[in-house]
Amino acid sequence: MTTAAPSAPVWRGSGPAPARLVEVEDGLAADTALRWMSEGAGLVWQGDYHQAVQLLQALQRRLAKKPQPPAKDLLDAFHQGRKRQAEQARLLSRLLLRFEAGHDLKLRRAPEAQAAAQAALGDAPEPYLLPLREWLGMVGSWQWQQTGLALPQLGGARLHAHYGVFAPTRHEYLDLVLQAPLPEALRQHPLAVDVGTGSGVLTALLARRGVRALLATDTSERALACAAENFARLGVQATLEQAALFGTAQQAGLLVCNPPWLPGKVNTLLDAAVYDPDSAMLRGFLAGAAARLAPGGEAWLIVSDLAERIGLRAADALGGWIAAAGLQVIARLDATPRHRRARDADDPLHAARAAEVVSLWRLQRA
Repeated sequence: MTTAAPSAPVWRGSGPAPARLVEVEDGLAADTALRWMSEGAGLVWQGDYHQAVQLLQALQRRLAKKPQPPAKDLLDAFHQGRKRQAEQARLLSRLLLRFEAGHDLKLRRAPEAQAAAQAALGDAPEPYLLPLREWLGMVGSWQWQQTGLALPQLGGARLHAHYGVFAPTRHEYLDLVLQAPLPEALRQHPLAVDVGTGSGVLTALLARRGVRALLATDTSERALACAAENFARLGVQATLEQAALFGTAQQAGLLVCNPPWLPGKVNTLLDAAVYDPDSAMLRGFLAGAAARLAPGGEAWLIVSDLAERIGLRAADALGGWIAAAGLQVIARLDATPRHRRARDADDPLHAARAAEVVSLWRLQRA
C-alpha cells in the first residue's frame, strides 16, 4: 500500500471528483479506507480486482450498521432514508478504478471491461477514473442488456434496458395499459403519444394492441437509443423524438404518460425514473394534454399513490391539477403492487408500500 498521489486522469464519475487521490492496493483495512474516504480522499485501487470488490462490500456493511435516529413518521423515514443513501453513495464512490484508453482495466483478475464500459460511457480516448460502485452497476446493466427481461404482457418477448434506463420490472402498470379500453377517437385520430418513453415498453404494448400511429418522446439520448433498439427487435413501427413531453404531436387520439412517481431530487441516472422534482413532469403532462388531444381523445396518466401515503404530496393535489388543466376523470383502473418491497415488513416505509395503489387515470377534456 502506498499513499503517493498519482497523476489525475479524466474523471468520469457521475458525482464530483475527490479533492485528492491516494493509490491503494491489497491489504488495505476497511476501517482505514473508510477514514480516508471520510476525509475526502479518492482511493485509486492498484491491487487485485476481486479484493477491491470485497473491500467495497465490507465498507457497505459498516455503513449499513451505523445507528439511525427513530423516525417521527413516514415522511421523516423517507427523508432519513434518502439522506442516508446519498451519504453512503458519496463515500462509497471514493473507491476508484483507473481505466486506460479504450476502457482497458489493468488489474489482476479484472473482467473484460471494454464492452460494458463502451455501452455505458461511449468512447474512451484517454485514461479515466471511475468509482468501482458505478462500474459494478454498469456491468450489471450490461448483463441485463444482453439477456433482456421477458414480459408476459408482450407475449413473452424480451425487452432490453440500457445503462441508466429504467427496466420495467414492476408489471402491474403494464397490466393496466393492456386492460384499459382504447379510445374510440383513435379511429379518426390514430396517433398515440408515449410521453417519456424510457425503454419503449408502453409504445410496444400499444403497438401490440393494434395502435397504428405511434410517437415516443424522451429527453434522454440513452432512453431513445434503448427504445430504438427494442422497437427494432420487436418489429414496432414508431417515431422517436428527443423532446420534453409531447414533442411535435398534435391532435392525438391517445396520450400516455408514466411519470416518475415520487417528487424529489434526482441524484443518479436511475433516480430520474423514480423522482420527479416538484412533480414537474406529472404537472406538465396534465397542463398540456388538453391542447394536444383530438376531440374525444384520452390522456392516460399512470401513477402510484405512494407519494400521498408518505406525505410527499397533498391528498387533493392530483385532483386539483387535473381540474385546473381543463380535464375530467372518465374512469380509473387500479392495481395492487406485487413487488418484493411491498411485502418487506423491515422496510421503514412498509406501511405505505403495503397499502400502495397504482392507477391508470383515463382523462378527457372537461
